[in-house]
Amino acid sequence: MKIFVKCFVVGLFLAWNISCTFAQEKAVEQEIITLSKNKWQWMADKNVDVLDSLFHEKSVYVHMGGSWGKERELAVIKSGGIWYKKATVHDVSVEIVNNTAVLLNRIDLLAVVGGNEVTNPFIVTEVYVNENDKWELLSLSFTKTMTPN
Repeated sequence: MKIFVKCFVVGLFLAWNISCTFAQEKAVEQEIITLSKNKWQWMADKNVDVLDSLFHEKSVYVHMGGSWGKERELAVIKSGGIWYKKATVHDVSVEIVNNTAVLLNRIDLLAVVGGNEVTNPFIVTEVYVNENDKWELLSLSFTKTMTPN
């Protein structure tokens, strides 16, 4: 009987531990989804001060027209070289691996590029890294899809 009780207690502890881990992971996933949603709004608002604190110092950005680092991305946003007017998010998924989160968005992006308003369907990959208890955007990559979302 004592062995049964010990096994039962250990089983309850393991189930509780797994449940807590799952809840924590879901909370982190939701935090990343909210951060991504806010990022789209900050980009639409050209709020480079907030974006500067979100973008990791070594972050990289991949667009249809090229790739570059943090300073150029902030300059492009500030100048309106690319104005991310509105991102309509259709799907989102998040995978957490240690201190890294990979978020995939399927979006329609309404943007102004070179003075022309355009809408493009994209799969957007966002990579976030958690350093010093703060999530920072490490990579933002746009892959244009061939069909509208």
